[in-house]
Amino acid sequence: MSLQDDKFSRKSSLTERTSEGISAMLAGKRKGGRTFLLMVGPAVIASIAYMDPGNFATNIQAGSGYGYTLLWVVLLANLIAMLFQALSAKVGIVTGRNLAELCRDNLSKPVVVAMWIISEIAAMATDLAEFLGGAIGLALLFNLPLIVGMIITAIVTYALLMIDSRGFRPTEILIGILVSIIGLCYLIEMVIAPVDWEAAGLHLFTPEMPDANALLISVGIIGATVMPHALYLHSGLTQARAKVQSDKDRRQLVRYSNREVIVALAIAGMVNMAMVIMAASTFHGAHNDIAEIDQAYYTLTPLLGIGAAGVFLVSLIVSGISSSVVGTMAGQMVMQGFVGFYIPIWVRRLVTMIPAFIVVALGVNSTEALVVSQVILSISLPVPMIALLYFSGRKSIMGQFSNGIVTQIVAILSAIVVLILNFVLLFMTFGLIPEIS
Repeated sequence: MSLQDDKFSRKSSLTERTSEGISAMLAGKRKGGRTFLLMVGPAVIASIAYMDPGNFATNIQAGSGYGYTLLWVVLLANLIAMLFQALSAKVGIVTGRNLAELCRDNLSKPVVVAMWIISEIAAMATDLAEFLGGAIGLALLFNLPLIVGMIITAIVTYALLMIDSRGFRPTEILIGILVSIIGLCYLIEMVIAPVDWEAAGLHLFTPEMPDANALLISVGIIGATVMPHALYLHSGLTQARAKVQSDKDRRQLVRYSNREVIVALAIAGMVNMAMVIMAASTFHGAHNDIAEIDQAYYTLTPLLGIGAAGVFLVSLIVSGISSSVVGTMAGQMVMQGFVGFYIPIWVRRLVTMIPAFIVVALGVNSTEALVVSQVILSISLPVPMIALLYFSGRKSIMGQFSNGIVTQIVAILSAIVVLILNFVLLFMTFGLIPEIS
């Protein structure tokens, strides 16, 4: 065996070693703090959905326009996200099926076809936002035309997707590294920015809604928090990650999964809070009108220096590329789940990437395109959310792991809040709700 083949073999064995380690943990042969690390992966990948370029734009608007006032909204959105991602992971662990497969197996064919079409449109909208985010960051950082930034983003994304062929563990490690880079970037921003920590702490737990525009921004924060593709993806990432022999094994896996969801989404929540805090401490007061990513970059340079502006763009690029990778993985899982056949990853990537190139070729404003993508996601969100509530609450499917009364009530109320706010966002976007002064 050549040295190159040996290296590939060792890298490929990461997935096998992880599966063996999880099996040993379930059998009681492996304990200790390192055991939890074996379970880390699915929620980390799903957490990318909460740090994508769409979050950048919304959080910048919140911080620049209202300072620290809307931090409590970010916290509320994060708690709702934790609940639904935990339910998605549980469904995959208990049933051994992902959410799309459960829909195909238990619902009528016309309903399944409709859900698939809506989900495919949502996948394209998701990729539009994520793909544009990475391209905008590259274009600003290296002074490139946006179309060149898109081509570079496409090439890098495809290269990273190839790692998935070596098993789930290398992909989880890669995404974990990218999440760490985003977190490190915002840790640096927190050190550089003149943060009023007392005010930030106060508004994190003090609900306040200054005016109608703040409501619109809040709707954007909460309404886009639970992403359709993240609900489908998380169930797929947990469905066959470990060999399950009994309900005792399932119970252990669900327990570890819940811990991972809390940790991973807490980190994602802190990154989102850091975005708002950075914008609040830097832009609020003198630059309340900052609403676009490129405006934030150009304004950061004279205020905090080229270093802070560069770190901001690095986090945006990493966010765009990593979320685009995850979005493609989710899109492939949705197609396989609903229609039951596999397509090559390059075809899947091409399908979701083409709309972004068309938007740029037509000269559409990138920020407006991001807004449209969020509207499309708002329309498609009820499909996976309602399906997840339905399946996770059915004893015939989940057995003893079906949602308890308290969990189901909290989940239903959370879903109602998210769905109402999504429709409010749609009505405001299309001018169906008059502005309130």
